[in-house]
Amino acid sequence: MSSVQLQWVRGKTFVGTDSTQHAIVISSSGEDDGTGVKPSDLLLLALASCASVDVVDILRKKRLTLTGLDVRVDGEQDPSPPWAFRTIHMHFVVTGPDLEERAVEQAIQLSEEKYCSVAATVRETAKITTTFEIQPAPGRVLA
Repeated sequence: MSSVQLQWVRGKTFVGTDSTQHAIVISSSGEDDGTGVKPSDLLLLALASCASVDVVDILRKKRLTLTGLDVRVDGEQDPSPPWAFRTIHMHFVVTGPDLEERAVEQAIQLSEEKYCSVAATVRETAKITTTFEIQPAPGRVLA
């Protein structure tokens, strides 16, 4: 199993970390440092970053305040060459003061089913599942 971590930095720029702790900067414009990431982990990071760009854009269009977005992606590969991914799970942790569960769920669903080109390509081979959790903005007291 491979695991990658993706952290939203700003705008459409993310920092991804692969399972061997190499970091790469990923943005929708294709800018990255290109060092150290395994190709199979980069596929998972590509899926996470593609979906995250959409989620950020959709939540902003809904005028919801997003202060953080982290995505953990776990992929299960075949045990023999070419080690194709068969299942991929993305867990989104979104942070903001006014995020609504339905809006976050809808943003993730729209990305996975309609907008994310990486998901559209990968889902022909691998089953993609998603979960999410909402964290309030720091300093907010929950009732």
